[in-house]
Amino acid sequence: MGGAHQQQAGPLVRSLCLHLCLLLQPALSYSTVRFLPGYAGPLPFELETGYVGVDESDDVQLFYYFVKSEMNPQEDPILLWLTGGPGCSALSGLAYEIGPINFKIVEYDGSLPSLVLNPNSWTKVSSIIFVDLPVGTGFSYARSWRGYETGDIKSSQHAYQFLRKWLLNHLEFISNPVYIAGDSYSGMTIPVIVQHIANANEAGIKPLINLEGYILGNPLTDPRAEDNTKIPYAHGMALISDELYESAKRSCGGEYVNIDPKNAVCLEDVQVFDECISRINTAHILEPYCNFVSPKPKEMVGNRRSLGRNFREFLDPQPLLPAFGCRAYAYLLSYYWVRDESVRKALNIRKGTVDDWQRCNNGLSYRYEIHSSFAYHVNLSTRGYRSLIYSGDHDMMVPFLATQAWIRSLNYSIVDDWRPWLVNVQIAGYTRSYSNHMTFATIKAREFGGGHTAPEYKPKECFAMLKRWISQEPL
Repeated sequence: MGGAHQQQAGPLVRSLCLHLCLLLQPALSYSTVRFLPGYAGPLPFELETGYVGVDESDDVQLFYYFVKSEMNPQEDPILLWLTGGPGCSALSGLAYEIGPINFKIVEYDGSLPSLVLNPNSWTKVSSIIFVDLPVGTGFSYARSWRGYETGDIKSSQHAYQFLRKWLLNHLEFISNPVYIAGDSYSGMTIPVIVQHIANANEAGIKPLINLEGYILGNPLTDPRAEDNTKIPYAHGMALISDELYESAKRSCGGEYVNIDPKNAVCLEDVQVFDECISRINTAHILEPYCNFVSPKPKEMVGNRRSLGRNFREFLDPQPLLPAFGCRAYAYLLSYYWVRDESVRKALNIRKGTVDDWQRCNNGLSYRYEIHSSFAYHVNLSTRGYRSLIYSGDHDMMVPFLATQAWIRSLNYSIVDDWRPWLVNVQIAGYTRSYSNHMTFATIKAREFGGGHTAPEYKPKECFAMLKRWISQEPL
């Protein structure tokens, strides 16, 4: 009986010890990563991973990957990169979009997925801190269950706290120019983060952050307005007929989301629209409609009527895994890689903190508090910060029509009117810049155009765009 009691107590004691160890973890810890499983030989770039404690008593532990600029890290800008979702891991930005490594896309055979270098990494011209934010994303965790309660406002505050603490522990970068950057849902929170930093700088809170501006790709800004451009976008891309478009315009009056239940004609037109695009890959309308690998998200903002599918349905897994050859198959490789114990050891992941890593976590206790980030752009435009806003032109989740519309609504004069910009003498997209130091660009390029999000589909063109803009050269 005593032996049975000891067997039962063993797991409990181990659990208590683990909990105590987590409580005693330092507020900030980091280490250099010289080798990564799946990559042959030492890494040809400088990678650091670590945790920064934020919130009260450092209850929230934010995990990050920091890659030094491969050009001149002492002077090059620092990008704080936030992947969208909310709840999508920073590894998505690192390995699928703008970071120095990619997964080698081969059919999984049971062995550890291989890593290859990305020749179009944005770290060629800037240092980048990829952060798992909000808490519960990737490898970020909280020491208490209350710490997991978050939302637009709190996660924005956490990002600001993270950056301040990180710079205080990396004083060699304190004078480098800083840009807050990200894509997709980050369009709702990044303007808030930038405003936090600007306000703190103006209040003289140390350390002063050398904030120069922000970068947003395929950014969600006003979900209702963006949903209302999906029908005009679909018409322009020949996904619906002229007759349906004209009928929907008349019956709905441009409002395709909050439809009056008594407006039967409008409801029918939107239903026909939904049926027309039901097998369209809204992340990129030219690519195949495939299954995706990630948990099904909750509704993003309230109980809006859906046009076709929810903005984030591209995170929704179907009963079957994606077939090899589908873009989503590459996402599957991240699960096989990250869940390998040798990878966690190389990344210095704290044991017992995140057992079930997810590329995109839909189980967050998250409050969608910001229904439009437009007002923050209005405020920041008066302060002289630079901004780069870009859209993949084949993205139907956040159509470029909506992004152009809110930029026009800022009502600043045009200083460089609509024109093509080139990469290797080919049109890579179109651009326009404004007197509030804002540049807008579409990503078009050859073959398939830019999707959601653009760097994943057109890495060469997006790197050229970033390199020119960050150097304050015309696109």
